[in-house]
Amino acid sequence: MTSNEILHYCLDNLDGTVLVNSWGEQGIFYNPENELKRGVYILTSKEKDGENDSSSNLNRANVYRINLGIRKKTFIDLFGFIPARPSKGGVVKMDFDFSQVDTIMPHPVYAWMSWICVLNPSTETFEKLKPLIQEAYEYAKEKFLQRLK
Repeated sequence: MTSNEILHYCLDNLDGTVLVNSWGEQGIFYNPENELKRGVYILTSKEKDGENDSSSNLNRANVYRINLGIRKKTFIDLFGFIPARPSKGGVVKMDFDFSQVDTIMPHPVYAWMSWICVLNPSTETFEKLKPLIQEAYEYAKEKFLQRLK
């Protein structure tokens, strides 16, 4: 799977979504009718290391990371606990090799916010990711409605 295939899957299957390029990554936001300035994050695709996010070693050739925010309960069901927020430039204290490809795992920096990630998902792993993308979408819609109030 390519990053673009995953982004287009989201745009084609999640109503009210838009693609935004920012901070060196591409993001899928829920923002029907562009009612909010940016909308609410559903999923991002990142292809290079950042100053405070290099534990995935994204500077390798043809490596990208898909990131998405899920509900805390689902995160705990998957990984057992929500980690503490890391210090600036640090990674969460969880026993994962954040540079491993094709494995759904906690986000190395934003796991404390219930974000997960996968580097270069295979078609099989993407099928496992689809229900989590749907959850991230539904969660983003709830947040969107709260922001409109």
